Amino acid sequence: MASEEASLRALESLMTEFFHDCTTNERKREIEELLDNFAQQIGAWRLCLYFLSSTRNDYVMMYSLTVFENLINKMWLGVPSQDKMEIRSCLPKLLLAHHKTLPYFIRNKLCKVIVDIGRQDWPMFYHDFFTNILQLIQSPVTTPLGLIMLKTTSEELACPREDLSVARKEELRKLLLDQVQTVLGLLTGILETVWDKHSVTAATPPPSPTSGESGDLLSNLLQSPSSAKLLNQPIPILDAESEYMCSLALECLAHLFSWIPLSASITPSLLTTIFHFARFGCDIRARKMASVNGSSQNCVLGQERGRLGVLAMSCINELMSKNCVPMEFEEYLLRMFQQTFYLLQKITKDNNAHTVKSRLEELDESYVEKFTDFLRLFVSVHLRRIESYSQFPVVEFLTLLFKYTFHQPTHEGYFSCLDIWTLFLDYLTSKIKSRLGDKEAVLNRYEDALVLLLTEVLNRIQFRYNQAQLEELDDETLDDDQQTEWQRYLRQSLEVVAKVMELLPTHAFSTLFPVLQDNLEVYLGLQQFIVTSGSGHRLNITAENDCRRLHCSLRDLSSLLQAVGRLAEYFIGDVFAARFSDALTVVERLVKVTLYGSQIKLYNIETAVPSVLKPDLIDVHAQSLAALQAYSHWLAQYCSEAHRQNTQQFVTLVSTTMDAVTPLISTKVQDKLLLSACHLLVSLATTVRPVFLISIPAVQKVFNRITDASAQRLVDKAQVLVCRALSNILLLPWPNLPENEQQWPVRSINHASLISALSRDYRDLKPSAAAPQRKMPLDDTKVIIHQTLSVLEDIVDSISGESTKSRQICYQSLQESVQVSLALFPAFIHQSDVTDEMLSFFLTLFRGLRVQMGVPFTEQIIQTFLNMFTREQLAESILHEGSTGCRVVEKFLKILQVVVQEPGQVFKPFLPSIISLCMEQVYPIIAERPSPDVKAELFELLFRTLHHNWRYFFKSTVLASVQRGIAEEQMENEPQFSAIMQAFGQSFLQPDIHLFKQNLFYLETLNTKQKLYHKKIFRTTMLFQFVNVLLQVLVHKSHDLLQEEIGIAIYNMASVDFDGFFAAFLPEFLTSCDGVDANQKNVLGRNFKMDRDLPSFTQNVHRLVNDLRYYRLCNDSLPPGTVKL
Repeated sequence: MASEEASLRALESLMTEFFHDCTTNERKREIEELLDNFAQQIGAWRLCLYFLSSTRNDYVMMYSLTVFENLINKMWLGVPSQDKMEIRSCLPKLLLAHHKTLPYFIRNKLCKVIVDIGRQDWPMFYHDFFTNILQLIQSPVTTPLGLIMLKTTSEELACPREDLSVARKEELRKLLLDQVQTVLGLLTGILETVWDKHSVTAATPPPSPTSGESGDLLSNLLQSPSSAKLLNQPIPILDAESEYMCSLALECLAHLFSWIPLSASITPSLLTTIFHFARFGCDIRARKMASVNGSSQNCVLGQERGRLGVLAMSCINELMSKNCVPMEFEEYLLRMFQQTFYLLQKITKDNNAHTVKSRLEELDESYVEKFTDFLRLFVSVHLRRIESYSQFPVVEFLTLLFKYTFHQPTHEGYFSCLDIWTLFLDYLTSKIKSRLGDKEAVLNRYEDALVLLLTEVLNRIQFRYNQAQLEELDDETLDDDQQTEWQRYLRQSLEVVAKVMELLPTHAFSTLFPVLQDNLEVYLGLQQFIVTSGSGHRLNITAENDCRRLHCSLRDLSSLLQAVGRLAEYFIGDVFAARFSDALTVVERLVKVTLYGSQIKLYNIETAVPSVLKPDLIDVHAQSLAALQAYSHWLAQYCSEAHRQNTQQFVTLVSTTMDAVTPLISTKVQDKLLLSACHLLVSLATTVRPVFLISIPAVQKVFNRITDASAQRLVDKAQVLVCRALSNILLLPWPNLPENEQQWPVRSINHASLISALSRDYRDLKPSAAAPQRKMPLDDTKVIIHQTLSVLEDIVDSISGESTKSRQICYQSLQESVQVSLALFPAFIHQSDVTDEMLSFFLTLFRGLRVQMGVPFTEQIIQTFLNMFTREQLAESILHEGSTGCRVVEKFLKILQVVVQEPGQVFKPFLPSIISLCMEQVYPIIAERPSPDVKAELFELLFRTLHHNWRYFFKSTVLASVQRGIAEEQMENEPQFSAIMQAFGQSFLQPDIHLFKQNLFYLETLNTKQKLYHKKIFRTTMLFQFVNVLLQVLVHKSHDLLQEEIGIAIYNMASVDFDGFFAAFLPEFLTSCDGVDANQKNVLGRNFKMDRDLPSFTQNVHRLVNDLRYYRLCNDSLPPGTVKL
């Protein structure tokens, strides 16, 4: 006894020392080692049992329980049965004796340890495990303890986290399912008893549900007056103990509902009871009373009551989230919806004393979140099921949802509700698309609700109606999606507007356009307030109130312009003619607004509040250009119509737009505005493509500015966009014109002179015999290379998918610059930033213009690269130049990917040197590096080489294909094929999950397309090596996210030779498995059924892997020298 006492004192002092602020990490490690060694001793649990019953030190108790946990989960198999009996008897006694005095976290841990024993031994060796829990729940003194045990059992046994054999997992689930009805009955009883005990029958009966306000939805929503009467009862006031017990019971239910199937065990009385408790969340009076009575205890009670509501809603949402609803459960669901909408009505009921918003503000935030989750689940999972019930009033539901949405107290809450409306609008759209006949009926039913929604969402994005809320939104910090809070708010709102527009185009347009008009009048009227001052023009609006009103109007105009732009897609295609006049009205207004902004130069005007109004004016101007750009597809459709009618109206629209754009293409204009103008110019040149565009004086002006060597260069992005637009004006074929009217000769000459002007300085860098390298500072050279190549690369990229003629002209203009690039390349091979840009340019050329470049020159480029990228150069790039060096090699490999995919025989002579570069030069450098750099590109190149050049390895003869299965295809270049396959195999042994997924996909694709697994060389020398590697990966759990893909790949490989798999591979695999004995190997082999269909086979694979891990875990936990029977 004395030694136990001494051990306890020593442990207490060690624990105190470990958690003391002054203890060093080194000393902590020593203590950890000491404690670990103690825990590993056979019989350590006896001391721990003594510690648990004799100490009040939390750390010591926690440590002792961890020793038990470790013993039960990892060493239980090797514990003598006498000891197990003692542990099974002592721990529950300890819990019963001390559960009221133990700290809650120690008590919960002790419960978990007892449940862990049940997980191993129930019912065979621990037959009263579950009976004890039921008895605890039924005894009033220990009900809370029983509920904690029940919840822990549900968590640990229904979805076991630790390794158990599959058979045991299935057995536990079945045992638990057998108990579900009893357990649910007990939980219902507890909740009902508490409710009934505390319910006070009101002296005055509640109003009958059919009487009262005429607008009351109860009579519709709740078919059964009895449940309405029940739900109208006052909410009882619970004492703290009952409150605690109910919260435990609801937590149990929520977890049980997460895994039990929907069935008759979930009775109507249980559902009604849960709804009673859900009312706690929306009962404001109770919270009011708590705060009026003032004591902190009352406030806590108020919060606890709110928490009961949250827990009840969690239970409801668990049931709601199940998509698979048995027929007999549908009626229950309908009842649940009716009861929840009763609550929704309660929350949103408007009376004078309380606005809906302040009521929602007073509710617990978590409760509102849960309620919103319920509504989302209702719309996304069940609406299609419920809408068909005649007694379910969907339109009234939408009215409630509308009130709930637009009275949300937080922005996040409002966003979540907008998501629900988006789901509803998607549901309507897909319903109409699938049943076109009912379109009118569906729209008539919901039209009023949708128009109301549209109007309110538009009001919400306007400062005119919602300034206080909108000013709170952050418009500076970017989130993960690279947008500010304000941009997200606007984007989500506009998505709802667009979806309504899709369903009700006329209504949406007639709602939005007048609002836009109002704000446009203010903007267009600013001209009268512009006065000339000494330094330029000034906006003569100075009164603080006027400035504030102008700020709001400009912000609103900017948002509404974005809304109008977002709707552009609903004016094109089949509806072009029907909605032509509306669209024309919009486009004419937009053209007028952009021209007005450019002419009076609002972006350079002085204002009374420059920090606010100047950004506003710039933003409106930029948004008007962006909105007009959104109508470029409409303009393109108009262009083809106008071509037939030759209408002056269209010419005027385009010419005026160019008059608005040209003044903005200047270094004096702010980037935001400049880039909007450039994007619009690109759309006119690329999407609309009017024949007369090049002859417009404003366009000529842009040509002159860009080709003028003395003009100041625009910022990089703008320069690239303008050059792309000018190139496209000359290169892209005009729509609706025959080839002989395309004026290619003139356009070709103009394009050549444009490119010549853009690449003048770059071409001067070319080393010649007389001057091998012009002496210019390296940084200046790099700037010229960067500026020219970024423009040329973009020009090539933008026409890579166009007609042959366009690409021909483009290459003729670029030819000299391409040759200069090739000549410069060797000089810059050690400057990885320059090499990176040059290879980007060549990659774009290979993707877009390889046919135009011709075979001899393409060969020259490839040969130059192959010569330059020696093993040393590759090593330098990958190992010593960091990410830029790796990017260079990746771009080079991407160029080779394009080369190996080229059909025909042209580039086939390069295959041997490309494969040798991959396997002998690049692969050895990266194979052992943990970094994923370069690997993905290398394996993609190997895959493309195999996929597009299969006959390089497998010579298929006509005879072989006729006699498939008799004659084997002739194999060539076998060593190279084997080396590639080995590299793929090696990649599965590395931790990078992305590479693993990519390479598995490549192998599966080669099997689907080329029957890789069936080839003799693969079947006889590699097949089972790959299966082995993939099985080992599953056993080691290193790539668990890919379990499903790995299982399918194993099946596809095994199915090539099922007989070989079952008769030879599986026994061999099991023989080679360490950590399991012969008997266990036999069991594993027997359990792997000889199923040959995919689902059963993969299930068997996962069972094998699970049970193999489980046996190893058991065997590791046995004490040395244990005799296994």
